[in-house]
Amino acid sequence: MKKNKKNKPLGIGLEALIPNYQTEDSDGSYIDHVEINLISPNSNQPRQIFSDKNMQDLVNSIDENGILQPLTVRLSGKNSYELIAGERRLRAAKKLNLKKVPVYIIDVKKDDDMLKLALIENIQRDNLSSIEEAEGYALLRGKYSISETELAKMIGKNRSTIANKLRLNKLPPDIKNVLRSKDPDFREGHARALLSLRESKKIKNIYRRIKRDKLSVRETEKLVKSLSSSKKVLNIPISKTLKSKMSKYENSLVDYLGSKVIINKSKNKKFINIHFSNDEDLERIIELILNEK
Repeated sequence: MKKNKKNKPLGIGLEALIPNYQTEDSDGSYIDHVEINLISPNSNQPRQIFSDKNMQDLVNSIDENGILQPLTVRLSGKNSYELIAGERRLRAAKKLNLKKVPVYIIDVKKDDDMLKLALIENIQRDNLSSIEEAEGYALLRGKYSISETELAKMIGKNRSTIANKLRLNKLPPDIKNVLRSKDPDFREGHARALLSLRESKKIKNIYRRIKRDKLSVRETEKLVKSLSSSKKVLNIPISKTLKSKMSKYENSLVDYLGSKVIINKSKNKKFINIHFSNDEDLERIIELILNEK
Protein backbone atom coordinates (compact mmCIF):
# COMPACT_ATOMS: atom_id res chain seq x y z
CA MET A 1 0.00 0.00 0.00
CA LYS A 2 1.28 3.43 -0.87
CA LYS A 3 1.10 6.14 1.71
CA ASN A 4 -0.30 9.47 0.67
CA LYS A 5 1.26 12.00 3.02
CA LYS A 6 -0.75 14.96 1.85
CA ASN A 7 -2.67 16.76 4.55
CA LYS A 8 -6.17 15.51 3.90
CA PRO A 9 -9.22 16.70 5.85
CA LEU A 10 -10.10 14.50 8.80
CA GLY A 11 -13.39 13.87 10.60
CA ILE A 12 -14.80 16.72 12.65
CA GLY A 13 -13.97 16.01 16.30
CA LEU A 14 -11.17 13.59 15.46
CA GLU A 15 -8.67 16.16 14.15
CA ALA A 16 -7.44 17.08 17.61
CA LEU A 17 -7.11 13.46 18.74
CA ILE A 18 -5.73 11.57 15.77
CA PRO A 19 -2.17 12.95 16.12
CA ASN A 20 -1.98 11.09 19.46
CA TYR A 21 -2.61 7.80 17.65
CA GLN A 22 -0.48 8.13 14.51
CA THR A 23 1.38 4.98 13.61
CA GLU A 24 5.02 4.87 14.64
CA ASP A 25 6.30 4.76 11.07
CA SER A 26 4.32 7.82 10.02
CA ASP A 27 5.75 11.33 10.15
CA GLY A 28 2.34 12.85 9.44
CA SER A 29 -1.20 12.01 8.37
CA TYR A 30 -1.65 9.55 5.55
CA ILE A 31 -4.46 7.80 3.76
CA ASP A 32 -4.48 4.32 2.28
CA HIS A 33 -7.05 2.57 0.11
CA VAL A 34 -7.89 -0.89 1.43
CA GLU A 35 -10.26 -3.61 0.36
CA ILE A 36 -13.68 -3.46 1.99
CA ASN A 37 -13.66 -7.15 2.90
CA LEU A 38 -10.59 -6.56 5.09
CA ILE A 39 -12.50 -4.13 7.36
CA SER A 40 -14.59 -5.49 10.24
CA PRO A 41 -17.27 -3.39 12.00
CA ASN A 42 -16.68 -1.59 15.28
CA SER A 43 -18.11 -3.87 18.00
CA ASN A 44 -18.53 -0.82 20.25
CA GLN A 45 -20.28 1.32 17.65
CA PRO A 46 -22.40 3.79 19.70
CA ARG A 47 -24.71 4.57 16.80
CA GLN A 48 -27.44 1.95 16.49
CA ILE A 49 -30.06 3.37 14.13
CA PHE A 50 -29.30 4.25 10.52
CA SER A 51 -32.07 6.10 8.68
CA ASP A 52 -32.92 4.43 5.36
CA LYS A 53 -33.51 7.80 3.70
CA ASN A 54 -30.27 9.31 4.96
CA MET A 55 -28.39 6.17 3.96
CA GLN A 56 -29.79 6.35 0.45
CA ASP A 57 -28.80 10.02 0.23
CA LEU A 58 -25.26 9.05 1.23
CA VAL A 59 -25.21 6.19 -1.30
CA ASN A 60 -26.26 8.61 -4.05
CA SER A 61 -23.65 11.15 -2.97
CA ILE A 62 -20.83 8.60 -2.91
CA ASP A 63 -21.96 7.20 -6.26
CA GLU A 64 -21.75 10.71 -7.72
CA ASN A 65 -18.69 12.12 -5.94
CA GLY A 66 -16.86 9.23 -4.32
CA ILE A 67 -15.92 9.00 -0.63
CA LEU A 68 -14.66 12.47 0.24
CA GLN A 69 -14.15 11.72 3.94
CA PRO A 70 -11.89 8.69 4.67
CA LEU A 71 -12.97 6.07 7.18
CA THR A 72 -10.88 5.74 10.34
CA VAL A 73 -9.56 2.26 11.15
CA ARG A 74 -6.97 0.45 13.24
CA LEU A 75 -4.93 -2.63 12.42
CA SER A 76 -6.47 -5.76 13.90
CA GLY A 77 -4.18 -8.27 12.18
CA LYS A 78 -1.49 -8.52 9.53
CA ASN A 79 -3.91 -7.77 6.69
CA SER A 80 -7.10 -6.84 8.51
CA TYR A 81 -8.59 -3.69 10.01
CA GLU A 82 -11.25 -2.75 12.54
CA LEU A 83 -13.47 0.23 11.89
CA ILE A 84 -13.33 3.10 14.38
CA ALA A 85 -15.43 5.73 12.63
CA GLY A 86 -17.34 5.85 9.35
CA GLU A 87 -19.84 3.00 9.50
CA ARG A 88 -22.39 4.81 7.33
CA ARG A 89 -19.75 5.35 4.64
CA LEU A 90 -18.70 1.69 4.87
CA ARG A 91 -22.30 0.51 4.53
CA ALA A 92 -22.90 2.83 1.58
CA ALA A 93 -19.72 1.60 -0.12
CA LYS A 94 -20.87 -1.99 0.28
CA LYS A 95 -24.24 -1.14 -1.27
CA LEU A 96 -22.38 0.30 -4.26
CA ASN A 97 -20.20 -2.83 -4.45
CA LEU A 98 -17.01 -0.77 -4.16
CA LYS A 99 -13.88 -2.90 -3.85
CA LYS A 100 -11.74 -0.42 -1.92
CA VAL A 101 -12.32 2.58 0.33
CA PRO A 102 -9.99 5.37 1.55
CA VAL A 103 -9.04 4.89 5.20
CA TYR A 104 -7.06 6.78 7.78
CA ILE A 105 -5.07 4.19 9.75
CA ILE A 106 -4.22 5.05 13.34
CA ASP A 107 -2.48 3.13 16.08
CA VAL A 108 -5.12 2.48 18.75
CA LYS A 109 -4.30 -0.32 21.16
CA LYS A 110 -6.92 0.17 23.90
CA ASP A 111 -10.64 -0.54 23.39
CA ASP A 112 -11.69 2.43 25.53
CA ASP A 113 -9.64 4.75 23.29
CA MET A 114 -11.35 3.22 20.26
CA LEU A 115 -14.80 3.74 21.76
CA LYS A 116 -13.84 7.28 22.73
CA LEU A 117 -12.87 8.13 19.15
CA ALA A 118 -16.07 6.56 17.76
CA LEU A 119 -18.16 8.50 20.27
CA ILE A 120 -16.48 11.80 19.51
CA GLU A 121 -16.81 11.33 15.76
CA ASN A 122 -20.55 10.70 16.10
CA ILE A 123 -21.27 13.25 18.83
CA GLN A 124 -19.52 16.14 17.15
CA ARG A 125 -21.18 15.31 13.85
CA ASP A 126 -24.52 15.31 15.74
CA ASN A 127 -25.29 11.82 14.42
CA LEU A 128 -26.13 10.13 17.70
CA SER A 129 -29.50 10.20 19.41
CA SER A 130 -29.38 11.39 23.02
CA ILE A 131 -29.89 7.85 24.37
CA GLU A 132 -27.15 6.41 22.14
CA GLU A 133 -24.84 9.10 23.48
CA ALA A 134 -25.94 8.27 27.05
CA GLU A 135 -25.34 4.56 26.50
CA GLY A 136 -21.91 5.29 25.06
CA TYR A 137 -20.98 7.28 28.16
CA ALA A 138 -22.35 4.49 30.38
CA LEU A 139 -20.19 1.95 28.55
CA LEU A 140 -17.07 4.08 28.98
CA ARG A 141 -17.92 4.63 32.63
CA GLY A 142 -18.93 1.07 33.50
CA LYS A 143 -16.74 -1.13 31.33
CA TYR A 144 -13.63 1.03 31.48
CA SER A 145 -14.14 2.67 34.92
CA ILE A 146 -13.91 6.23 33.59
CA SER A 147 -15.34 8.86 35.96
CA GLU A 148 -17.79 11.61 34.92
CA THR A 149 -15.02 14.19 35.37
CA GLU A 150 -12.66 12.19 33.15
CA LEU A 151 -15.45 11.69 30.62
CA ALA A 152 -16.14 15.42 30.51
CA LYS A 153 -12.47 16.17 29.87
CA MET A 154 -12.21 13.38 27.30
CA ILE A 155 -15.32 14.39 25.32
CA GLY A 156 -14.90 18.15 25.79
CA LYS A 157 -18.20 18.81 27.59
CA ASN A 158 -19.21 20.00 31.05
CA ARG A 159 -19.48 17.36 33.75
CA SER A 160 -23.11 18.37 34.38
CA THR A 161 -23.89 17.68 30.71
CA ILE A 162 -22.38 14.20 31.00
CA ALA A 163 -24.31 13.58 34.25
CA ASN A 164 -27.63 14.64 32.67
CA LYS A 165 -27.02 12.35 29.69
CA LEU A 166 -26.20 9.42 31.95
CA ARG A 167 -29.50 9.88 33.82
CA LEU A 168 -31.35 9.02 30.59
CA ASN A 169 -30.24 5.42 31.06
CA LYS A 170 -32.73 5.18 33.95
CA LEU A 171 -35.69 5.53 31.56
CA PRO A 172 -37.89 2.50 30.77
CA PRO A 173 -36.74 0.58 27.65
CA ASP A 174 -39.81 1.69 25.63
CA ILE A 175 -39.05 5.35 26.27
CA LYS A 176 -35.37 4.83 25.44
CA ASN A 177 -36.41 3.43 22.07
CA VAL A 178 -38.47 6.54 21.36
CA LEU A 179 -35.40 8.70 21.99
CA ARG A 180 -33.35 6.34 19.85
CA SER A 181 -35.70 6.92 16.93
CA LYS A 182 -35.30 10.73 17.28
CA ASP A 183 -39.06 11.31 17.44
CA PRO A 184 -39.50 15.08 16.84
CA ASP A 185 -42.41 15.19 19.30
CA PHE A 186 -40.39 13.66 22.14
CA ARG A 187 -37.00 15.18 22.76
CA GLU A 188 -34.37 14.87 25.45
CA GLY A 189 -35.99 17.72 27.43
CA HIS A 190 -39.24 15.75 27.64
CA ALA A 191 -37.37 12.67 28.83
CA ARG A 192 -35.43 14.56 31.48
CA ALA A 193 -38.67 16.02 32.83
CA LEU A 194 -40.16 12.53 33.12
CA LEU A 195 -37.19 11.20 35.07
CA SER A 196 -38.37 13.00 38.22
CA LEU A 197 -41.46 10.73 38.23
CA ARG A 198 -39.11 7.79 38.87
CA GLU A 199 -41.70 5.04 38.38
CA SER A 200 -42.03 3.38 34.97
CA LYS A 201 -45.83 3.37 35.06
CA LYS A 202 -46.00 7.12 35.71
CA ILE A 203 -43.39 7.85 33.05
CA LYS A 204 -45.22 5.82 30.39
CA ASN A 205 -48.56 7.40 31.29
CA ILE A 206 -47.27 10.96 30.96
CA TYR A 207 -45.40 10.00 27.77
CA ARG A 208 -48.78 9.05 26.24
CA ARG A 209 -50.12 12.47 27.20
CA ILE A 210 -47.12 14.18 25.64
CA LYS A 211 -47.76 12.37 22.37
CA ARG A 212 -51.52 12.78 22.46
CA ASP A 213 -51.55 16.48 23.33
CA LYS A 214 -48.25 17.31 21.59
CA LEU A 215 -46.95 18.90 24.78
CA SER A 216 -43.85 21.08 24.61
CA VAL A 217 -40.93 20.48 26.96
CA ARG A 218 -42.03 23.40 29.15
CA GLU A 219 -45.61 22.12 29.28
CA THR A 220 -44.32 18.69 30.24
CA GLU A 221 -42.20 20.15 33.02
CA LYS A 222 -45.21 22.03 34.39
CA LEU A 223 -47.38 18.90 34.24
CA VAL A 224 -44.79 16.77 36.02
CA LYS A 225 -44.29 19.47 38.65
CA SER A 226 -48.04 19.70 39.27
CA LEU A 227 -48.26 15.92 39.71
CA SER A 228 -45.24 15.80 41.99
CA SER A 229 -46.48 18.64 44.20
CA SER A 230 -50.13 17.54 44.33
CA LYS A 231 -51.46 18.41 47.78
CA LYS A 232 -53.91 16.27 49.70
CA VAL A 233 -56.91 18.27 50.84
CA LEU A 234 -58.28 16.73 54.01
CA ASN A 235 -60.47 19.19 55.93
CA ILE A 236 -61.44 17.18 58.99
CA PRO A 237 -59.33 15.38 61.57
CA ILE A 238 -58.84 11.76 60.55
CA SER A 239 -56.74 8.94 61.89
CA LYS A 240 -53.22 8.40 60.62
CA THR A 241 -54.29 5.06 59.22
CA LEU A 242 -57.13 6.58 57.17
CA LYS A 243 -54.93 9.46 56.04
CA SER A 244 -52.31 6.97 54.86
CA LYS A 245 -54.94 5.00 52.96
CA MET A 246 -56.31 8.13 51.26
CA SER A 247 -52.81 9.21 50.26
CA LYS A 248 -52.25 5.76 48.82
CA TYR A 249 -55.53 5.90 46.88
CA GLU A 250 -54.72 9.38 45.63
CA ASN A 251 -51.26 8.36 44.43
CA SER A 252 -52.67 5.27 42.73
CA LEU A 253 -55.19 7.40 40.82
CA VAL A 254 -52.46 9.84 39.77
CA ASP A 255 -50.39 6.92 38.49
CA TYR A 256 -53.30 5.37 36.59
CA LEU A 257 -54.89 8.51 35.16
CA GLY A 258 -51.76 10.59 34.58
CA SER A 259 -53.55 13.64 35.98
CA LYS A 260 -53.63 15.60 39.20
CA VAL A 261 -56.10 14.02 41.66
CA ILE A 262 -57.38 15.39 44.98
CA ILE A 263 -59.48 13.42 47.45
CA ASN A 264 -61.50 15.80 49.62
CA LYS A 265 -63.15 14.52 52.79
CA SER A 266 -65.02 17.01 54.93
CA LYS A 267 -68.02 16.74 57.24
CA ASN A 268 -70.62 17.32 54.53
CA LYS A 269 -68.64 16.76 51.33
CA LYS A 270 -66.76 13.77 50.11
CA PHE A 271 -65.50 13.86 46.53
CA ILE A 272 -62.63 13.01 44.20
CA ASN A 273 -61.38 15.91 42.09
CA ILE A 274 -59.71 14.87 38.80
CA HIS A 275 -58.04 17.60 36.74
CA PHE A 276 -58.00 17.61 32.94
CA SER A 277 -56.43 20.03 30.47
CA ASN A 278 -58.81 19.90 27.50
CA ASP A 279 -61.63 17.89 25.88
CA GLU A 280 -59.25 15.28 24.50
CA ASP A 281 -57.67 14.84 27.92
CA LEU A 282 -61.15 14.43 29.44
CA GLU A 283 -61.98 11.72 26.89
CA ARG A 284 -58.71 9.96 27.68
CA ILE A 285 -59.46 9.94 31.40
CA ILE A 286 -63.02 8.71 30.87
CA GLU A 287 -61.76 5.89 28.63
CA LEU A 288 -59.33 4.87 31.36
CA ILE A 289 -62.03 4.97 34.05
CA LEU A 290 -64.45 2.95 31.89
CA ASN A 291 -61.56 0.72 30.80
CA GLU A 292 -62.33 1.34 27.14
CA LYS A 293 -59.65 0.70 24.54
